[in-house]
Amino acid sequence: MTAPVTAMILAAGLGTRMRPLTNDRPKALVELGDRALIDHMLDRLEEQGVTRAVVNVHAFANRLEAHLSRRSSPAIVISDERAQLLETGGGLKKARALVGDDPIWVANIDSVWTEGARPALTALAEAWNPERMDDCLLLARMEDTLGFDGPGDFFLAPDGRLTHRGAAAAAPFAFMGVHIVKPAVVDDGPEGPFSMMTTWRRLMARGRLHGTVMDGFWMHVGDPQARDAAEARLGAGA
Repeated sequence: MTAPVTAMILAAGLGTRMRPLTNDRPKALVELGDRALIDHMLDRLEEQGVTRAVVNVHAFANRLEAHLSRRSSPAIVISDERAQLLETGGGLKKARALVGDDPIWVANIDSVWTEGARPALTALAEAWNPERMDDCLLLARMEDTLGFDGPGDFFLAPDGRLTHRGAAAAAPFAFMGVHIVKPAVVDDGPEGPFSMMTTWRRLMARGRLHGTVMDGFWMHVGDPQARDAAEARLGAGA
């Protein structure tokens, strides 16, 4: 299947767990190595063929917009959430007119990784099949993660369908912050803030939420300690 050329970058979070690094900047502008977190993600997506990125902004919005204005590619479009933080699902719904109706990448800014045998975003693009799915999540094996505190998110069926951990003590795969989705899936979501999990539960019930597992090593950069650990791992790899 053809990979999307439009992405939405979820950059509007408050970054409270990342304090004190977010006392004067949004989490998206916390630096990892020589680049801001948002540039790590934008660079990955640009390598995958993304030409246009919609970025939602809230905390320190002016500073983030100024930073993004210095990029020549991909083309940046701002979805303004200064008035109200809308969470993952609400943010996508607000940006519907900006992202259009074709499938898009959606990505968190606190996700970085090292590649394995097959590039992670290539694997997701190859797994995407709009005839069988409405959303396809990129997953990491729990043993191949850093900075992720939970007991796992999903179980993966042989045909790629996902079910959430639910009441189980643990699940083998974590959502690593990037997915390909048909934007219309949020059209029935509530007005105001809501999580994509609200949408994913509906899709799971219909067998339309799928996933694929990355080969590499995923790092969730959620707090200063995780940032330092990710920086050390990336430095060692270099």
